[in-house]
Amino acid sequence: MNADWLYLRRRARNALALLASGLATLLGLGFLAWILWETLRQGIAALDLKLFTRITAYGADGGLANAMVGSLIIDAIGIALAAPIGVLAGTWLAEYANRSRLGEAVRFLNDILLSAPSIVLGLFVYTIVVLPSTALTHGNITFSGAAGGVALALIALPVIVRTTDEMLRLVPSTLREAALSLGIPQWKMTVQILLRAARAGVITGVLLALARISGETAPLLFTAFGNNYMVFNPFDKMASLPQVIYQYANDPGEAMHALAWAGAFVVTMFVLLLSLASRLLLARNKVTHD
Repeated sequence: MNADWLYLRRRARNALALLASGLATLLGLGFLAWILWETLRQGIAALDLKLFTRITAYGADGGLANAMVGSLIIDAIGIALAAPIGVLAGTWLAEYANRSRLGEAVRFLNDILLSAPSIVLGLFVYTIVVLPSTALTHGNITFSGAAGGVALALIALPVIVRTTDEMLRLVPSTLREAALSLGIPQWKMTVQILLRAARAGVITGVLLALARISGETAPLLFTAFGNNYMVFNPFDKMASLPQVIYQYANDPGEAMHALAWAGAFVVTMFVLLLSLASRLLLARNKVTHD
């Protein structure tokens, strides 16, 4: 009797846990669908070809082409700076400082950087990059897309370090032992075997970091500043999609609000596609290994 009662109680708890997790999943998906629908509904009036072909201008005739190009350039600079450093640092933590005190200290500092407010990092880059270059231009503040890329790199860096570290630590130790038993140097084993085995996870971390920085606004207000023209020079003031969305959302004009909502929909879809790409990459790698 007691055994039957324990069995029924465990089944009841399991059913409640499954119900609660299912409701939580539906709640999260509901909010995601609500966000997508609301951004599409509010911005559908501005979702047309000129949104992608015209530069920012006041009124309904403007578009977001220069802001999209600026965002792509700034994000590319950020990832180009953060990815090599992040992968190398994560590899060092996983393979050379895994159980050392220095490695634990670096992981702790990386976690602090991971949770640092983006506006603080923007002010930091403004202080060390924008202001010193201002002195060289006789007092003219030299905001630039490159400075924005540096700020975004500081945001993306801890994400890539953490992901690379975790993915390499998930590689079975037998693979390391087999490689070392064959006399392969540790650096060659790390580069040619371990990083190849964890390649999908590392790339996923880079994609997630790109998704993380693509919607950042605060750091770019202090670094890239913005520009109403199409600019390809990263050392000039440069518009970005999050910054333009922030600017247009505070404008009293209804046409500017529609452009802001349309830009928000584009950013949301970009982040969603990056997240889906990272999930598909991980799923494909899992199927290949199985």
